[in-house]
Amino acid sequence: MKGLKKQRRVQIIVLALVALTVSTGLIGYALQDGINFFRSPTQVVEDPPRVGEVFRIGGLVEEGSIKRGQSETVSFRVTDTNQTIPVRYTGILPDLFSEGQGMVGTGSMEDGTFIATEILAKHDETYMPAEVIDALKEQGVYQDANTDS
Repeated sequence: MKGLKKQRRVQIIVLALVALTVSTGLIGYALQDGINFFRSPTQVVEDPPRVGEVFRIGGLVEEGSIKRGQSETVSFRVTDTNQTIPVRYTGILPDLFSEGQGMVGTGSMEDGTFIATEILAKHDETYMPAEVIDALKEQGVYQDANTDS
């Protein structure tokens, strides 16, 4: 009788571990399309993404680079002051999107141009996305607006 209870307990534990492993694997597989890594323009140039890989790119919108195209298509360049990547976006840009300001875009590379599916811009005159600040600090060009020179 004791041996049968022990055997049943071991079977339940093994079954629970198998179910946990399978569910963890399925969750990881389902989430892999939703994970978008952030890259600066320098990182994109130094280590080009895989074809069709969706990622986020951020930096400053280069001065004089915004060009309006057919309908809602806009082309511009994003820079981290070290490297520059051309960006094309079809859609309505955020109201606060402008040259010289921080932005983050989600999309993929196609023939050397970042094709954005989403563009995010700063939300007030002092805000810049954390990823953009980190990339600019890495290049040694970020100056905190709150510090006195």
